[in-house]
Amino acid sequence: MAILKPDAEWQTLVSRVKSILPEAFASNGNVLNLKCGEWRNPGNSKLFLSPIDGSPLGAYPMLDLEGGKRAVQFAREEFNAWSKVDLETRKARVHECLQLLRQHHELLAYLLVWEIGKPFQQAMVSVDRCITGVEWYIGEIEVMLHGRARKPLGLISNIASWNYPLSVLVHSMLVQVLAGNSVIAKTPSDGGLYALTLAVGLARRAGLPVSLVSGSGGELSDALVRNDNVDCLAFVGGKSNGRDIAAAFYDRNKRYMLEMEGLNAYGVWNFSDWTKLAAQLKKGFEYGKQRCTAYPRFVVQRSLVPDFMDTYLGVAKSLTFGHPLLVDNAADAPPQLDFGPLINSRKVNDLQVMFSEAVSNGAVCLYQGKFDESRFLEGQDISAYFTPRLLTNIPRKVKLYQNEAFGPMDTLVVVDTVEEMIEEMNVSNGSLVCSVASDDEQLVKRIAPELRGFKVGANTVRSRGDKDEIFGGIGQSWKGCFVGGKYLVESVTVGMPGERLHGNFPDYTLLPEHR
Repeated sequence: MAILKPDAEWQTLVSRVKSILPEAFASNGNVLNLKCGEWRNPGNSKLFLSPIDGSPLGAYPMLDLEGGKRAVQFAREEFNAWSKVDLETRKARVHECLQLLRQHHELLAYLLVWEIGKPFQQAMVSVDRCITGVEWYIGEIEVMLHGRARKPLGLISNIASWNYPLSVLVHSMLVQVLAGNSVIAKTPSDGGLYALTLAVGLARRAGLPVSLVSGSGGELSDALVRNDNVDCLAFVGGKSNGRDIAAAFYDRNKRYMLEMEGLNAYGVWNFSDWTKLAAQLKKGFEYGKQRCTAYPRFVVQRSLVPDFMDTYLGVAKSLTFGHPLLVDNAADAPPQLDFGPLINSRKVNDLQVMFSEAVSNGAVCLYQGKFDESRFLEGQDISAYFTPRLLTNIPRKVKLYQNEAFGPMDTLVVVDTVEEMIEEMNVSNGSLVCSVASDDEQLVKRIAPELRGFKVGANTVRSRGDKDEIFGGIGQSWKGCFVGGKYLVESVTVGMPGERLHGNFPDYTLLPEHR
């Protein structure tokens, strides 16, 4: 019978964090906010449950608006000193931080497993991408600063989603301070509290001007978004919050990078390499498709539907999902799963509502996976787990038609012409990525400019990219500066007078070479 891996039990991991970073915890054991240069102010506690089994992990230290404003004021004042620190010293301190992160690589990964439900091997990849990505920037930063002619911008405020606390949020924060800025970040409300506390705490130990606060997004918005002390906002999240933030920045002379969801689509036309597509479909289910670059919509030529279904069903039936820390023996490594739980039971309920609405209005469920009881503890709470599904004949009036599920629920759209395929791939008015599978390479090149995805793949999926590849979005999927490589550095620094930043702005036309 499977058992929970002993050295990965939550209390064992928390004890390790407390021994490494005791200053980050109150006398009652609760996590503190990193504000005004110190770990302080536990705020009003908000219970934090694990998506794995619903067990309590701790409490968010919910800061109020006034506390948030004081934290931002202090962080902005830190910029004055940090901006005068020479580049070699900044590089050395960021490198020291990375060494500390690498020292606790495995611990950070286990924290991510419990907090956001990411399988262990995938969590290890997330931590590694944070470290190696920032190492790359250390080596390239002087060139990106154009011989140090570029100057740091000021205080960068970061509000990010829960799915990539290390490889997106901490990665961005470290590049921002490397470029000479001070940084404040909000802990995502649905996960990442302990992993971020440890990572940001280690950054502070290395002498970096970073702050980390937790609280209600609505209450802290006036501190972290609409605040004269904030010089730039980096946001990753949903469209509704993103629209409100974009409106707040519209008439302000402030920098912003707002990454929001879009319905990433994969078109299939005159295609024959099903083995290659199967490998892409399999990898696409990592972390239950809780990724901004996941592909949940497949637009397929009618004559290819039988081959597509044969390929898709073979992949779907091979997927492994369940408790990410169950092993046969105490010495075993955590299992190689495609995904574990979704972020919480509320997300499962949201998906179930979307599924039920679609089916009750005429959609057809072509596949629905089943739970394997051997992959769970007896009597375990599995309310945050969702079986993979594929639906077709989605009515246009239901939410699933033009919104991403952000979970393992895909849709199949059958088309008869290339024009139909383009139309059905563009239903969300912009996405971060899209792809076309076709044996006709010229066809892909011809239609790529008509696709409303920022990165267009030809017989391959596209990813965010965390080094020298530009990243952004088209339409409603992105607002503001593009990031990635020199563009990430340029978005948080000041260059020559009249400089035009690359990005998705109201008056900016995206050039083909940027895709």
